[in-house]
Amino acid sequence: MSAIRSSNTQPEVQLRRALHARGFRYVLHRKDLPGRPDLTFPSRRKVIFVNGCFWHLHECKYGQVFPATRPEFWAQKRSATVARDARKSSELEELGWSVLTVWECELRDLDRTVANVIEFLES
Repeated sequence: MSAIRSSNTQPEVQLRRALHARGFRYVLHRKDLPGRPDLTFPSRRKVIFVNGCFWHLHECKYGQVFPATRPEFWAQKRSATVARDARKSSELEELGWSVLTVWECELRDLDRTVANVIEFLES
């Protein structure tokens, strides 16, 4: 567990590089915002979270994998993560921020995901 990073993960860096190459500038991991969003676009009042499918219980096949050892512990831990995500997103929206979640599995088709993110940022 100590090897699992919460920031600067490979999917996050992949999305950051693609957006930076297209001219978008952002702030990383703002501590003054609920949930410490991965990417913050202050002038647009938009934030992006890049979530791993396993850790955040995504509906894809990667998020539906359940560990064989200590299943109760993992079910509780992952459910708490989903609840925390929902709570932090609603807190951000109450503060006037628009929230987008990009899933790790979506980055397998990077061009389409970047197009969706750009559409979100420009709307």
